[in-house]
Amino acid sequence: MIAKLRIPMNIPFHKPYYDQSDEEALLSSVRGGRIVGDGKNTKKATERLAALLDVHHALLTTSCTHALELAMLVLNLRPGDEVIVPSFTFVSSTNCVLRAGGKITFVDIRPDTLTLDPSDLERRITPSTRAVIPVVYAGVAPSMDDLLHIARQHGLIIVEDAAQGIGASYRGKPTGTLGDIGCYSFHETKNVSTGEGGAFVTNNDEYMARAEIIREKGTNRKQFLQGLVDKYTWVAVGSSYLPPDTVAAMLLSQLEKLDRIHRARKAIHERYMQEFAPLAARGSLTLPTIPPEAQSNYHIFYLLLRDEEQRNHAIGFFRSKGIGTTFHYLPLHLSPVGKSLGFREGDFPITESVSNRLLRLPIYPALTEAEQSYIVDTMKEYLAS
Repeated sequence: MIAKLRIPMNIPFHKPYYDQSDEEALLSSVRGGRIVGDGKNTKKATERLAALLDVHHALLTTSCTHALELAMLVLNLRPGDEVIVPSFTFVSSTNCVLRAGGKITFVDIRPDTLTLDPSDLERRITPSTRAVIPVVYAGVAPSMDDLLHIARQHGLIIVEDAAQGIGASYRGKPTGTLGDIGCYSFHETKNVSTGEGGAFVTNNDEYMARAEIIREKGTNRKQFLQGLVDKYTWVAVGSSYLPPDTVAAMLLSQLEKLDRIHRARKAIHERYMQEFAPLAARGSLTLPTIPPEAQSNYHIFYLLLRDEEQRNHAIGFFRSKGIGTTFHYLPLHLSPVGKSLGFREGDFPITESVSNRLLRLPIYPALTEAEQSYIVDTMKEYLAS
């Protein structure tokens, strides 16, 4: 049996979970004759998402990137307004601030959950700080109790980047709904996928009113459709963040499978944790941490290796065995844009260390038990070599 598992396989890093129900949803939408935004599927998917997240307001967007941009525009950032963001994140978490005219202040992460460090956040707050964007990493929420306490003390707005957060929660409340605004991704790599797509959610009526106008190119078209005005016109600066109705049809189908997807990913995550526990006990690697107050959606499974050289060699070793693995975020403060903003090496040591050592393994519902065994055996073989 072991010999068979050592035969090279072809295991991609990721496979989206699409099935016949998704195809039927797309066909039904196209055959309906109207696939522009805010069609019948958009209405149903928005209601379904709002109910799932238990929020007052939800808007589907073309991506989480656009949801974040929409959030920053809703806040009406002024020149000099600072928004605090972890350096360990995707560029969308920072581009949205700059595009809205704000100023980025980076912050380090916790070494256990790899999420925003509340103690470092407090040190970096200034009179110009307006908002903070905590990021859900690997389906694990940041320390929201601490972040909400700090935000209340300093009058800060919390915009949760929950791109990786659908199906995850913090003390039983869905990630992305604990702050003032939440932003989600339905990109092909996410647990729930529409290819591209995202969502903006809030319980704040004022934010929602602004978001609806901005999302509709800066017009009051939504009020017109609701019969609140007799014609619609340009009332503010806006853009087009409205996805086609086919995206909503796909989202409806995917949300029906959320529990199934969650169970499958959890089972793989737990198997990895069990299999790699002896290696972690020997100090060969570091396993991910999920605090008891955070309920993960198991979006990512990662390991921390000794250093960058070992991690990079591991990626090559896995590739030679036909297994797709990858690193993750490069520190944004060390990017060309980050350096142009005045940041330099050594500013955020935990971010820099984690980025150099992190290795992501395949985790998706279609990953078979035999493939999981092959991945586990390959890791053990690599660390024994």
